[in-house]
Amino acid sequence: MSVGIDDISFYTSNYFLDLKSLADVHRIDKEKFYQGIGQEKMGIVAADEDVVTMAANAALPVLEGVDPETISTLLFATETGIDQSKAGGVFVHGLLGLPSRCRVVELKQACYSATAAIQMACALVAREPEKKVLVLASDIARYDLNSSGEATQGCGAVAILISANPRLVEIQPHSGHYTEDVMDFWRPNYRSTALVDGKYSTKIYLKALKQAWLHYQEITSTEFESLDYLCYHLPFTRMAEKAQTQMARINKCDRDAEALKAQVEPSLHYNRLIGNSYTASMYVGLVSLLENAGTDLAGKQIGFFSYGSGCVAEFFTGRVVEGYQRYLHRERHQHLLAERTELSYAQYLELYNFQHPTDGGEYTFPEQTTGRFRLGGMNQHKRLYCQR
Repeated sequence: MSVGIDDISFYTSNYFLDLKSLADVHRIDKEKFYQGIGQEKMGIVAADEDVVTMAANAALPVLEGVDPETISTLLFATETGIDQSKAGGVFVHGLLGLPSRCRVVELKQACYSATAAIQMACALVAREPEKKVLVLASDIARYDLNSSGEATQGCGAVAILISANPRLVEIQPHSGHYTEDVMDFWRPNYRSTALVDGKYSTKIYLKALKQAWLHYQEITSTEFESLDYLCYHLPFTRMAEKAQTQMARINKCDRDAEALKAQVEPSLHYNRLIGNSYTASMYVGLVSLLENAGTDLAGKQIGFFSYGSGCVAEFFTGRVVEGYQRYLHRERHQHLLAERTELSYAQYLELYNFQHPTDGGEYTFPEQTTGRFRLGGMNQHKRLYCQR
């Protein structure tokens, strides 16, 4: 019996800022963003959106035709938590109308926790093959204005249904791990924006990639040349190029630069347009690969490198299942991206500076999102969700 990804879908806000606008304000060449970090646009959340509404909207296509009674668990991965006690997934559970006999828990470890959720989900399904597990990864990447990280902001959510005999990707049972206590990126409870040491974080990312890969090789004896494609964690898309170069060097690979690029390029399309989505980013990359490869991927081996600052990393592999194309949501995803509204820089600042009130009063928020689920307001420190 195989276990893995039976369905996958992503969601992002209906607003975006073209990084050309940011470059114009800072009086620099837009190619510093377009080519330098590989980003063109970044998703910007509406006033009535958060990680809960994005996750619920991402899950809608995945749950079509699924008996909700078969979902035993909802695992919610995020580093943009909305409550220090209650899991964001419990709100999603209610919005989606999932059965009461469904456990829910939130996981946190920077951008890595969605991978932990998937590995936990695979183990749960292996124990109860008749059940399914819904994994949700949802995040809003925010940095200080005029900081080096501002151009790498973004937002998005991914919904992943884990089942026995999956229709999309079989997850292989072994993985390589690496953990080290470092301070390359962090966000204390009292801050709404993250702190990052960019150059150091890139260095640690590449170190963790090497160590997780070497651990994976020890366990499986897998050769780099046996991997057809790779999906890397994507704080910005040029990071995949750095990671691929590192892997080629470690493995003394003699493939030329174009061949190495071809292994990762299809996974980058959507992230260029969405920006960083933290826990969701590598899996947005997987959706992009499945939908934009331009060739039949059935039987192909994909290497996955998941990285969460601080840091925890994991390398694992999956095999694409025959007939996977029938179960993709390509048209829905492309329509979602095509129908977004571009913001001016002034409009971006307005949304960036919008803060949810903290005084416990009664508030309603403007209807801005086009998604089905929205954050309608707050009252007595309670978040009030509704449907459009």
